[in-house]
Amino acid sequence: MEQIRIRGARTHNLKNVNLDLPRHKLIVITGLSGSGKSSLAFDTLYAEGQRRYVESLSAYARQFLQLMEKPDVDLIEGLSPAISIEQKATSHNPRSTVGTVTEIHDYLRLLYARVGTPYCPDHDIPLEAQSVSQMVDAALALPEDTKLMILAPVVANRKGEHAELFEDMQAQGFVRFRVRSGGGTANEGVAKIYEVDSLPKLKKNDKHTIDVVVDRLKVRADMKQRLAESFETALRLADGRAIALEMDTDREHLFSSKFACPICSYSLQELEPRLFSFNNPMGACPECDGLGQITFFDPKRVVAHPSLSLAAGAVKGWDRRNQFYFQMLQSLAAFYDFDIDTAFEDLPEKIRKVLLFGSGKQTIPFSYINERGRTTIREHVFEGIIPNLERRYRETDSVAVREELAKYQNNQPCPSCDGTRLRREARYVRIGAGDHARGIYEISSWPLRDALGYFDGLTLDGAKREIADKVIKEIVARLTFLNNVGLDYLSLERSAETLSGGEAQRIRLASQIGSGLTGVMYVLDEPSIGLHQRDNDRLIATLKHLRDLGNSVIVVEHDEDMIRTADYVVDMGPGAGEHGGVVVAEGTPKQVQANPQSLTGQYLVGKRTIEYPDERIAPDPERMLRIVDAHGNNLKHVDLELPVGLLTCITGVSGSGKSTLINDTLYHAVARHLYGSSAEPAAHEAIEGLEHFDKVINVDQSPIGRTPRSNPATYTGLFTPIRELFAGVPTAKERGYDPGRFSFNVKGGRCEACQGDGVLKVEMHFLPDVYVPCDVCHGKRYNRETLEVLYKGKNVSEVLDMTVEQAYEFFSAVPVIARKLKTLLDVGLGYIRLGQSATTLSGGEAQRVKLSLELSKRDTGRTLYILDEPTTGLHFHDIALLLEVIHRLRDQGNTVVIIEHNLDVIKTADWVIDLGPEGGAGGGQIIAQGTPEQVAKTKASFTGKYLAPLLKRPARKVAAG
Repeated sequence: MEQIRIRGARTHNLKNVNLDLPRHKLIVITGLSGSGKSSLAFDTLYAEGQRRYVESLSAYARQFLQLMEKPDVDLIEGLSPAISIEQKATSHNPRSTVGTVTEIHDYLRLLYARVGTPYCPDHDIPLEAQSVSQMVDAALALPEDTKLMILAPVVANRKGEHAELFEDMQAQGFVRFRVRSGGGTANEGVAKIYEVDSLPKLKKNDKHTIDVVVDRLKVRADMKQRLAESFETALRLADGRAIALEMDTDREHLFSSKFACPICSYSLQELEPRLFSFNNPMGACPECDGLGQITFFDPKRVVAHPSLSLAAGAVKGWDRRNQFYFQMLQSLAAFYDFDIDTAFEDLPEKIRKVLLFGSGKQTIPFSYINERGRTTIREHVFEGIIPNLERRYRETDSVAVREELAKYQNNQPCPSCDGTRLRREARYVRIGAGDHARGIYEISSWPLRDALGYFDGLTLDGAKREIADKVIKEIVARLTFLNNVGLDYLSLERSAETLSGGEAQRIRLASQIGSGLTGVMYVLDEPSIGLHQRDNDRLIATLKHLRDLGNSVIVVEHDEDMIRTADYVVDMGPGAGEHGGVVVAEGTPKQVQANPQSLTGQYLVGKRTIEYPDERIAPDPERMLRIVDAHGNNLKHVDLELPVGLLTCITGVSGSGKSTLINDTLYHAVARHLYGSSAEPAAHEAIEGLEHFDKVINVDQSPIGRTPRSNPATYTGLFTPIRELFAGVPTAKERGYDPGRFSFNVKGGRCEACQGDGVLKVEMHFLPDVYVPCDVCHGKRYNRETLEVLYKGKNVSEVLDMTVEQAYEFFSAVPVIARKLKTLLDVGLGYIRLGQSATTLSGGEAQRVKLSLELSKRDTGRTLYILDEPTTGLHFHDIALLLEVIHRLRDQGNTVVIIEHNLDVIKTADWVIDLGPEGGAGGGQIIAQGTPEQVAKTKASFTGKYLAPLLKRPARKVAAG
């Protein structure tokens, strides 16, 4: 069957959709936000494909798999087993890294265990067990007539007179010794050769190194047998070690017949893959347990307000209000003679040290006054504020106390393993020869593009090459796929919880290609999120490769390039929510463009476009927000200048440092200044121009609520005036209902059978859990008495079931509610329901709910707004609406900073700052800044190259700010 036939799909807002999709093609489903794209792709096609495959398994196997709900559809034919790759962060486990998620780390462990060469950590010498023949060959490889002395190192750096040893050796016929004696503990002496008669008496408390002279000879080809015998004797005497000393140059050649260091006998048991795993006690660094980070109480966080005195609260909990600790500080002040009312930062260094880390062995008389006013004096050492916090953190069983104390902690790379997560033995195993020898932690720390280059050029000898061949092939294949989906700037050691949704999705995509499956239906959710225009072609090529393997690839996407290169396009619409759920146009991209009904088609042909202003507002050099010398993560000491009161776009390829500069440096620094926030900004020298702001708001894509009880009405504060409105209705007043009666989160008005959820969960074990409407309230969440209170003929449950659009008409006469609803409409969310569970909103929708909340607040015109990719999940038409809202914020005098890849947004900005040139270590510099036109003319800017064709109108004036 060459088609996937869908008949009568009614999932969510789909309106009885009938559709025939070609198999083994790249299909893009596009349309307005909320038009039913995900309902068709994920909740119908993927859900049914997955469900049918799982149902073919045994009942026993099914209980371990998450089962999808059966979609509301009459018929689907031609389905393959389905795999979905969604936009969700991979893992919140700190042990999960890019290397472990992609399984490359498993292959690396195997490679190092099978062909790695261990080195001695102290002497950096390879540990290799050599046979006598190899030792003889090494000696004969020296120039002919080289004078050699074969030595047996019997004592290495040990104290004692060693008289018995000399007697024993003499009895065996050895008469010459090389002795090096050191002074005290240092081994500084010069090595000298002594005949047995002239041996000095060795000092008992000095350390000595003693080698027995086994043989002296000149290198010649006929010496093979003699050399072999001499080496055998030396190995027997010195427990498997021997030294060949060139007598003229004093150059030493060390040999070992055991798998050990010839100098210090350091040895390793057999190499195993688990030695290289930081998730296994055998390989993990014992200090940090393989996390690479240690938590410590940070003096900067403990002394949150160094400009205050101890009495005024420089250290929270140690001020006048806490009598016990404050009395200790007063006693310290009397003993060390300092003033308790002096600002902490002005106290002498020594005093600050004692306060934070304790008085060491110094005892101090402390006077304590009890409740009855009696004074007792006790003499003891002062523990120190930080050791006190550490002890309380260690000893407490209370989660609340732990969480409170954790606020004063910070992370730093583990000093024992330097953040590599591995124990010392594992770090000193290398592959490759000579200067190209590298440890597993080095390869893990490189950008993926460098790691790929290393393995491409890696040459191994003989048996090692044969053993490693297949493993290296797997590693190279996986690294190639990751590079091809634009993730070449990531490193294998990068923690999975720090990845963005787009990065996590592309990693999973690369893993899928690595699996090489055919005949599968892949369903992807906006894989281009967070990807620069430059890397888009590589992503599209990857998806085509997936298709060419014999798979059907279905992508929910708004990216213009992706739509144009698809084999088949489905345009959903015509509106969103209730007004969507219909297939407006389908066919090849050309057919969709030719369809007058298709909104997507109109934007593709250029009938509709997103306009950009004729005049740019010039920045005022007097009103700038400056960050000086930002050098967090991969930033290369950059100075950032943001024009105040304008719309600035921060652009650059993935991994170029945009988030570090804006979210980690700018946002945290401004939040700390304005609100005293405890989050530590990334490293920078100074920040100037903060006097222009009284508020900073970071509108990101994190969910607005993690429970099904959170919804747009509760988040935006809409629900409070709605409940107050219901409480003011005559019926409610007669019955004495207060606003709390109309909340489904507290007892009183809610249905107690389902506790206000409206549904009951029935566990079906190896079938999916079934949520059935509550028998008592029939899904309405409230009890009968509460639902009898009507406002304009509707009860509170019916109001929550309205879309934003319907509610706006319904509450048009109530300004406080209408204003909030209007902002939700302005950001293009007219289709969502007021009571819709927050967990069902996409990242883009959650971000716009937050944006609408900010818009509905009274504005001072002195706010700094930071938005991270607000166009995620938005159609061209939605972007046009969003830009109107953003420009409105700017026109009120606010400063808006947007991290964005979407060229339609970038071209409408007043100012653009482009970071690059590459991602990861190759990025972190400001490549271009200025108006979009100026950036478009910058040769080195990738953004400029793609922006230039969109700015084709004649040159324009720049308006004065």
